[in-house]
Amino acid sequence: MTALAGVKVVCVGQFYFAPYCSMLLARLGADVIKIESPAGDPYRRLSGAEPDGSSLQFAMINSGKRAMKLDLSSPGGQEVFRRLAAQADVVVQNLSPGAMDRFGIGYEALREINPRLIMASGTGFGSFGPYAGQPAMDLTVQARTAVMSTTGYEDGPPTRTGPSIVDFIGGAHLFGGIVAALYQREQTGHGQHVEVALQDAILPSLSSNIAGLINSGGAMPERTGNRHGGLAVVPYNAYRSSDGWVTVLCPTQAHWDRLRRIMDDPAADDPRFATMDGRCDAAEDVDRVVERWTSTLTKEQVLEALKGTGIPAAPVLTLSEVLEDEHIAARGVLRRMHDDAGDWITLGNPLFLSDSPTVEPTRAPRLGADTAAILRDELGFDDAEIESLRTAGAI
Repeated sequence: MTALAGVKVVCVGQFYFAPYCSMLLARLGADVIKIESPAGDPYRRLSGAEPDGSSLQFAMINSGKRAMKLDLSSPGGQEVFRRLAAQADVVVQNLSPGAMDRFGIGYEALREINPRLIMASGTGFGSFGPYAGQPAMDLTVQARTAVMSTTGYEDGPPTRTGPSIVDFIGGAHLFGGIVAALYQREQTGHGQHVEVALQDAILPSLSSNIAGLINSGGAMPERTGNRHGGLAVVPYNAYRSSDGWVTVLCPTQAHWDRLRRIMDDPAADDPRFATMDGRCDAAEDVDRVVERWTSTLTKEQVLEALKGTGIPAAPVLTLSEVLEDEHIAARGVLRRMHDDAGDWITLGNPLFLSDSPTVEPTRAPRLGADTAAILRDELGFDDAEIESLRTAGAI
């Protein structure tokens, strides 16, 4: 059986944060109902929409879920939501701060209906502290948490990371909190409120940068390009090859000694390079020696030369190359699917459990596709009541 078989999840989230968390739950077997306003998740309407009117970004994150259209600002929509929460194991939400409470469906209200309910709230900055309640998106959290200040080169401007790391790291943290709360509920019989703030989730990833700044007495530049975030490991960089770029790093003295022998360059025997501290002080000179070697070889030749040495190295792939990478295809985390409607692409399951099969993703649902069925089959509404909710604009 799947790990989360029988777990019912209601997701009131948009963009990537809560939707990615609920996607992980769905891939492990949870039944996820995605609640959307009558206008739909804003990410349905990004440029380059698919034939069904949804963007590929939305489809990748929301495949394998059911969709229900519900106006939570209306009394009818709020009543439907309460009835859903009464049957649910988990409610996941990342609406604007305070929205759930304003609608009368915050955690304190819902726990009165369902004491076993776990509510997982994704926020930008949490429910307490000076920034509590401020709206947040991936970019603004990167700005306020020094991710942008530490990305790029010293003489360049602050730069956002290529991927939306804040939303996805936050979603993974929220998933972990939910699983922990489900486990605790098995012992206590009671649910609880799980909160993950994006700023809290991303801050630990800056550990090397923070340590480097403190250890240098504030002298270290915040942006270190492709070098180690704390400037504490050399070599550690992307180096030119004859056909592109390749990354090479030597986290220990043994790694450097092996690389030095492979490069067979007298300049690598410079006494300044004999220790990690010395190499860090002479990082530019070390990089010149390493790149003099890599630039005479192709990326594959560099990797072949380092094969079996334990020296971490990898080619710098383009996004197009990643889409065709055989290892990524073998792992199945990026899935190319086919059904009666044609070919489509989505995300698989990055969580591998030996005794729990993953759930095959299905296409992301159309806006409100399952609304009537959920109302009728699971909440007990009859046709007249459903039509009344529709007329009132609640669904």
